[in-house]
Order: sequence, then C-alpha cells, then structure tokens
Amino acid sequence: MATALAGFALGFSLILAIGGQNAFVLRQGLMRSHVFAVCLTCALSDAILIAAGVAGFGALTRAIPGLELAMRLFGAAFLIWYGARTLRNAWRGGQAMQASGAAGSLRRALLTCLALTWLNPHVYLDTVVLLGAVAAQYEDRLNFALGAMTASFVFFFSLGYGAGLLAPVFARPRAWQALDLVIALVMWAIAAKLLLM
Repeated sequence: MATALAGFALGFSLILAIGGQNAFVLRQGLMRSHVFAVCLTCALSDAILIAAGVAGFGALTRAIPGLELAMRLFGAAFLIWYGARTLRNAWRGGQAMQASGAAGSLRRALLTCLALTWLNPHVYLDTVVLLGAVAAQYEDRLNFALGAMTASFVFFFSLGYGAGLLAPVFARPRAWQALDLVIALVMWAIAAKLLLM
C-alpha cells in the first residue's frame, strides 16, 4: 500500500504542472466537448508510458544516440505550431473557442490530444525515465506503477470534468482570449526550453 501511495504521489506531482496536454484537457472541459474520450486518452497514454518506464524502456533512449535530440526538436516544432494556432484564436476575439461554439470533431480532438501527449519529450522524461528510475528502487514495482497510473486517471478526469465549474466565467469571449493567450505562451515557453536543453 505504501508503495502504491508513493507512486501516486510522485505521478500526481509530475503531472500537476501546466503543459500542453493539461491545457488541452482544460479547454475541452470548458467547452464540454469530448471530455470523457480526451481524459481517457490522456490517462491511458500515461499508463502505457508508465508501464514502459517501469519495465525499463528508458534504457532505449540512452542506447540510441540522437533519439532524445530528435524527440526534442520534433516536440518543439509541434508546440510552436500549436501555440501559433492558439494565439490566432485569441487574436480572432475568442469566437473560435467560446463554450457555446462548435467544439470540433471527436477525431480532431483525439488526434490533437495524442499529438500533445506522444510528441512531447517531457512526457517521456517524466513517465518513462523519471518514474521508471524511481520505480526501480522499489521491490514492488507493480504497485508503484499502479499508483502512478491511478494518479493520471484521477488528475485528468478531475481536470476535464472540474473545468465545467469555470464555464460561467468562460461564457465571455474575453475570458477565452485570455486563456488562449496563456496557452500559447505556455506552449512557446515549453518549446523554448526544449530547444535550449
């Protein structure tokens, strides 16, 4: 039980920082658009990555020279593009993101969600490398992994469905503009960090 709680605590603390994936889940929750599918996709993706890390997949990134650099460059390019797209939404006055507006297709939401998850090198560093390294210190690695996976499910579903409580604030286009601006800046800050590593 203590091992699972340690996995939960570390997993939750790593996922808590605002990033592209979290911002997207928040956005979908505010629009009440495909919330369950997006939260489930994020949580299952994390579970797969955590399992890979605990199973020792982190050694692959150390074994293949250049893989980490390629992941960082590709991830930074995607985040720059996504930030520019979000800034365009803010520039348009928030109409593109109003809670009452068109939310987009499930396919588009899931593809964006998958891209923000699987193209982000920080996700690999947190789930595969860091959680994998910490899990190796425990005799009961399975319970550690299950605790970390549970943290992902709790976090994403809380964020996605909890965002609905903020819906009255985001009934105004100005609020969407502010959110889109913050998301764009976060995406670009993460991209800059990846490029300067």
